[in-house]
Amino acid sequence: MDVRQLRYFLAVVDHQGFNRAAEKLLIAQPSLSQAIKALEQEAGVPLFHRVGRRAVLSEAGKALVGPARLVVRDLEAAQSAMADVKGVRSGRLELVAMPSPGVEPLTTMIATYTRLHPSITVSTDAAFTVDDVVSSVRDGSSEVGILGSDRPIRVPDVDVLELERQPLVLIVNPQEDDFGGRDVISPQDLAGHRMVVSQRGSLMRSLVDNILASGIKVEIAVEVAHRTSVLPLVLAGVGHSVMPLSWAPLARQSGLRVLHIEPVSELHVAILSRQSNLTPAAKAFLDVARDYAASHDDHIG
Repeated sequence: MDVRQLRYFLAVVDHQGFNRAAEKLLIAQPSLSQAIKALEQEAGVPLFHRVGRRAVLSEAGKALVGPARLVVRDLEAAQSAMADVKGVRSGRLELVAMPSPGVEPLTTMIATYTRLHPSITVSTDAAFTVDDVVSSVRDGSSEVGILGSDRPIRVPDVDVLELERQPLVLIVNPQEDDFGGRDVISPQDLAGHRMVVSQRGSLMRSLVDNILASGIKVEIAVEVAHRTSVLPLVLAGVGHSVMPLSWAPLARQSGLRVLHIEPVSELHVAILSRQSNLTPAAKAFLDVARDYAASHDDHIG
């Protein structure tokens, strides 16, 4: 079992089949199949079940994914460290981010990072729950994760850097702006209004659910999985939306009003990373994140 075989194995996993994996690896598909067959023979168990043109992981294959990612990641860290000693400033940084912190502060941090390290390619994957981010960092799919939670994050065996707290705000439907020009509202002020909400499990949805549970009549007009749909729906007059403050600049640029909600609910934003064997690219990003956190320490309790 060698690193080349593990890279090929992970390519089939990530691209859900041999043809697309071979295209990504720039090798012939028979060569890829032969390499995977040799890996399976060495392991003594099948790693994939072939279902038509699809390759479905076997139980043994599922067990190999995490360790394979760690081996490949550790080799990349060693190669990057050697390249860094020689003064080579190229490479790839793989991040995973939840939607709201993926707007801000991730945009600001990536802008700073790419300015400081223009030869490094940044790849950002999407996650929708805290557990998704933790799993991605732990199994080596991503070196760094950024997430938002309703409370401070504590994760065993993973380094956590608190970045900031983002208060929840109301992005106002321009067709139902009857808040009298106020900048601050209470949950009671939403009585009778239509809302665009995210799916259950998010802090933003919890606030709306709590308003409903308190007896205030709020109508959920649309429930969306992808928060990129929120601003277009508000602009179209479908309803108001509760979102973290990170969305306020985009909302205002779109011509929408943003109101503060009191009492305040806050999204706790943090960076996760492995505790060892980070690539120089990841270490450099964490430096940027620490500088960001230091400049926003008034927003961290």
